[in-house]
Amino acid sequence: MRTRKDLRRQRRRRPPQCLNHLYAAPLWPLHSANLGTLLRTCDAAGACLAVPRLPWVPEALARGNTLRQPACVHWVRDPVTWLTEQRASGAHILGVELADNAIHLADLPMARRPTIAVLGHESDGIPPEALDLLDTVVEIPMIGTGASLNVAVAGSLVLYKLAGFV
Repeated sequence: MRTRKDLRRQRRRRPPQCLNHLYAAPLWPLHSANLGTLLRTCDAAGACLAVPRLPWVPEALARGNTLRQPACVHWVRDPVTWLTEQRASGAHILGVELADNAIHLADLPMARRPTIAVLGHESDGIPPEALDLLDTVVEIPMIGTGASLNVAVAGSLVLYKLAGFV
């Protein structure tokens, strides 16, 4: 059995450069605490975080980021324009949303090309103007009475699945 010290020694000392493969995109964030948590998941899964240029977002990332090294963050001025450009460049745009045509998280295949996991507002979801840009919609099944998982948890589950870790 490996010790904690052995496991720490095997981790990367420096973060990889932008791999341009996986992105978590909470483009309509509501709660600042979720952004730091999601940034740590991005680091663990080898993904980048795409966030809007809202005045409070840099502070939220700095407050919630416990990483020792800088993480890959892409700043987005207009979410719909950015998604349109990413789709035109060949990226797969995946929305985490409740929809009739959604696939279950368990059936989501590992990402084989650049993939953006779009995460909507916790109470309103992905805005209608962005829904038409989605190539795929994935749903995270729930048994309880809650309307949704928080953005950090939902994004983490989807990133780990896309990265092929689960």
